[in-house]
Amino acid sequence: MRDYRIYSMDSINGSVTDHGVALEIKGIPWGGRQLWAPDAAFSKGTYYLYFPLKDKNDIFRIGVATSTNPAGPFIAEKNPIAYSYSIDPAVFQDDDGSFYMYFGGIWGGQLQKWENNVYDPSGLLRKKDQLAILPRVAKLSSDMKQFAETVREVKILDAAGNLLEEGNNQKRFFEAAWMHKYNGKYYFSYSTGDSHLICYAVGDTPYGPFTYKGKVLEPVEGWTNHHSIVNIRGKWYLFYHDTQLSGKTHLRNIKVTELIHLPNGNIQTVQPYQ
Repeated sequence: MRDYRIYSMDSINGSVTDHGVALEIKGIPWGGRQLWAPDAAFSKGTYYLYFPLKDKNDIFRIGVATSTNPAGPFIAEKNPIAYSYSIDPAVFQDDDGSFYMYFGGIWGGQLQKWENNVYDPSGLLRKKDQLAILPRVAKLSSDMKQFAETVREVKILDAAGNLLEEGNNQKRFFEAAWMHKYNGKYYFSYSTGDSHLICYAVGDTPYGPFTYKGKVLEPVEGWTNHHSIVNIRGKWYLFYHDTQLSGKTHLRNIKVTELIHLPNGNIQTVQPYQ
């Protein structure tokens, strides 16, 4: 993408307002090309828009832009977040007020080129019998514009406590990290990419480890799948996209449906076309 637009609605299934362009590549001093999926957060009267963008060396970094209005316009910082990389930032606020950023994506998202937070342009995807590449997390600083600590891996485990292998592409992480908290547990959800699922894993801390539990969303029309999970007036909702209107994977429409947490804490899998 070359810009971001902001949409809003006052209630689920209410009318949608298009607030226009909030941020463009030409307004990002360090930017090269290709804005990808962003996220936003609010703290102390300021709205923060976090976005992945290739720098002038064609390496994905994560930037931040600010506004006093949720609809923008947003003003980007002069430099990306130090030590940031890859794509799909998702910012989660815990009950104590701390903010954490989850991020990463393999294939075009370049995560396979990062090992121990060091960039290797020759970095390769994992083979099927190797451990899957893991998403990343870092706590944000009080000004919301930097990492407050060294970026660490997010471990996703199977029921036996083992890390998932790349060949298990029905469960392993690909991109599109998200975090929400329910009944004291941390729910890390994500896209499996080439198998087109949104899955989730549950842990006891925002850092994990997280144990795989199941599927949030079955495959939708269009190759990619990305989501968010939010609580609105006491109910949980899943926002996601598909290509039902356009029939083209790069032209996506926004959808929302209620998300159900079952009595045992598991999430009821959403069937997108039933």
